[in-house]
Amino acid sequence: MVAMSELDPAPVLAALGSNPQLRVFVGGSRIATMPTRKSRRRLLLDVIAQAFEPGVRYPERRVSQFLGAIHPDYAALRRYLVDEQFLSRANGEYWRSGGTVLPDRTVLPDTDG
Repeated sequence: MVAMSELDPAPVLAALGSNPQLRVFVGGSRIATMPTRKSRRRLLLDVIAQAFEPGVRYPERRVSQFLGAIHPDYAALRRYLVDEQFLSRANGEYWRSGGTVLPDRTVLPDTDG
């Protein structure tokens, strides 16, 4: 079983705030409004989905707490993530099933000898 990755809203909000196309949707320390244009909404959801570690299953309560720190209507945000296929769900668990996967920054040892 994979260890639970910590969901931290701070990097997500920082990434949204630094993106010229998305910062207009951030107010205070949360997403104030969801984009109505599907292309921008998908871009915003992709940034959020990157907080979820591929291969890790998260309990619904933890997902709701994390999303609630990002947007007041966490249930709608969770639904968007599932409907747009960034997250999948079953049996009260959620896992990442889409979106951009950033390259792993860990350096592997040289095995050439």
